[in-house]
Amino acid sequence: MGRSQSLPRGGDPRFGPEGDDSGCPILHVDMDAFFASVEVRLRPELRGRAVVVGGVGPRGVVSSASYEARRYGVRSAMPTMRARMLCPHAVYLPPDFTQYTAASRAIMRIFRDVTPLVEPLSLDEAFLDVAGARRLFGSPAAIARRIRARVEQEQGLTCSVGVASSKFVAKLGSTRAKPDGLLVVPADRVLDFLHPLPVSALWGVGERSTETLRRLGLTTIGDLAEAPLGMLRGAVGEAAATHLHELASGRDPRQVSPEHVEKSIGAEVTFDVDVGDPLEIRRSLLALAEKVGVRLRRAGQVGRTVSIKVRMADFRTVSRSRALGVPTDTAREIFDTAWALYTALDPGERIRLVGVRLEGLAPMRETPQQLTLGAPERGWREAEAAADAAAARFGRSVIGPASLLRRRDRGRNENPPRS
Repeated sequence: MGRSQSLPRGGDPRFGPEGDDSGCPILHVDMDAFFASVEVRLRPELRGRAVVVGGVGPRGVVSSASYEARRYGVRSAMPTMRARMLCPHAVYLPPDFTQYTAASRAIMRIFRDVTPLVEPLSLDEAFLDVAGARRLFGSPAAIARRIRARVEQEQGLTCSVGVASSKFVAKLGSTRAKPDGLLVVPADRVLDFLHPLPVSALWGVGERSTETLRRLGLTTIGDLAEAPLGMLRGAVGEAAATHLHELASGRDPRQVSPEHVEKSIGAEVTFDVDVGDPLEIRRSLLALAEKVGVRLRRAGQVGRTVSIKVRMADFRTVSRSRALGVPTDTAREIFDTAWALYTALDPGERIRLVGVRLEGLAPMRETPQQLTLGAPERGWREAEAAADAAAARFGRSVIGPASLLRRRDRGRNENPPRS
């Protein structure tokens, strides 16, 4: 998930847990070092130690780091080898998404006990609109305290909350409150809060844009808000200039949207060593198709377009896609198409990364199923649904394609989302 740039915590007494929250119905709740915190909850002996979650192979990437590890400069998206150099004494763990997903569902239920207007952004963060919950639960800041207390009491985890008049400012608030904090940005103090912050704190401003703006003398959000639109258009283009100027001026009209639907679902893997063996690549594509199929069925989604991504040893990246005749959520259909795309691509060289994605998603319940003459009454979807049920009871590792059971995840380093 993309994250706001790190912001300095504390400082201005106008922005803290006791600020004026009238006119601030939006909450952004962000779990603290979520993956790492869940691992510590599972292993209490790790409490107080530096913990890093992510790919543990030579090409692994950090997904989450405890605050003890962050003191040594370890950050998400950092190569694991770099993290090991900075913090060699840390405990390095591969991700366990079964545990993270279960914790996320429990946390989202706490949010929905307060308001139905919950917009998850990822497993570990969400926007809430609590305007309609005031009569039952009090002011937005009181609701934020209630949520933080329940998450800690029921899940043994901490979270940080920003309370503001808009989504953008609430998200910045939760970032500034980290870790384990609460920050209210009063509606009439939004510009006082925003303008001293660096331009890199704005959504859509990465390293390249930051450098472009810096060359124009625009280093803070206040500088950007006062800059002529014509200057910004010349630097970052028409659409980006308008977007950034609106945010810098404290204007963000977006509403909390509880019906947030993913546009695509995918998975990819980076090999520890460049791979040229077609059998190994085939197994990898099958494993990735399995993961995509499971996620689709959990989300109640089907998709129409299968795409693959292949990154060569020299970092050249190639993508190919193919539309299906009928939307699907079955791993077998996704794999068959992905393998056909790969064999047609025939890269003829060793590869570093391969990925599978299903696009053009729609709710399963709203998608008519096309019946095929002579098709069996029970097919791949029923078989995979039965496997899902068995995995829910006994664990995903006990069931799957025969070619994967003995080599599941061997010699590979997954690139999971970051926390």
